[in-house]
Amino acid sequence: MRKVLVVTEAKAGKLRGVSLEALTAAQRIAEGGEIIVVAYGSAATHYANVFGKHGANKVYIVGNEELDVYTTDAYSQALCQIIDHVDPQAILMPHTAIGKDLAPRIAGRYGLGLVSDIVDVQVEDDDVIFTRPIYSGRAFEKRKVISGIPFATVRPNNIPVEGSSGPIEIVRFYADVKDLRTIVKEVIRKATGGVDLSEAKVVISGGRGVKSSEGFKLLQELADVLGGAVGASRGACDAEYCDYSMQIGQTGKVVTPDLYIACGISGAIQHLAGMSNSKIVVAINKDPEAPIFQIADYGIVGDLFEVVPLLTEEFKRMLVNS
Repeated sequence: MRKVLVVTEAKAGKLRGVSLEALTAAQRIAEGGEIIVVAYGSAATHYANVFGKHGANKVYIVGNEELDVYTTDAYSQALCQIIDHVDPQAILMPHTAIGKDLAPRIAGRYGLGLVSDIVDVQVEDDDVIFTRPIYSGRAFEKRKVISGIPFATVRPNNIPVEGSSGPIEIVRFYADVKDLRTIVKEVIRKATGGVDLSEAKVVISGGRGVKSSEGFKLLQELADVLGGAVGASRGACDAEYCDYSMQIGQTGKVVTPDLYIACGISGAIQHLAGMSNSKIVVAINKDPEAPIFQIADYGIVGDLFEVVPLLTEEFKRMLVNS
């Protein structure tokens, strides 16, 4: 039995799904021990009870106004205070932009080994074994921490969320954050609403073959019908068809949706690194020799400007009749 600390994350006041995946991983590691959650910001009061339905025993709501928006020094100071107070035997947090910034700092502060971007966790003979992808998702490795406590970040959309209801204690915690080097005055978002790309179950992605920003509107229509998000290759971003926040690949986001539809994407290795672990891949391309077809489960050789509208209308019809 272990005491596990789970650092959760919200976006625009809404809890991110990967936080619940981290809680499921924590249940496996704890083996009946105590699971303690950290939730930042004033909005955490609205969803704190959700953690009790997924195995948490205690929730620390860190309610400082300075923590409503992420900054490295404020979040790390607050988390260090909770770690010192709780003294956990394992730590988990989401592998997101925030997690990738915060986790190494915490690991360095406490001299811990960090296993990043895990897709599975199991306990074998009292050892916590983490599984993570390597070589751009072409292989997987298993790791364990041999000194210090297990510390890992969880990749979204890989660990099935499990429920485990029980009594939960909510603690309002005010962190002593001081000497902040960064204070966020205003956040201007390039995109609002919609489905978070890194957690989307369906991703419609476009490459240079989309030809323009207008072409991405076709993809957005299909994504809206399927309740998905729109992504892009680096080539499309470089051509200024869309913003770099939509980029999927080795230098962009890593996605693992149930369905990935690649439209006008050739299939360069850099792009495959960001989506090769998708459960089902559908490729639409005019070139029958495009490398993307080698990893696709289904391929459509044709003009995306003809195929995508047909798919959109067919999915609409299917959903209306279902």
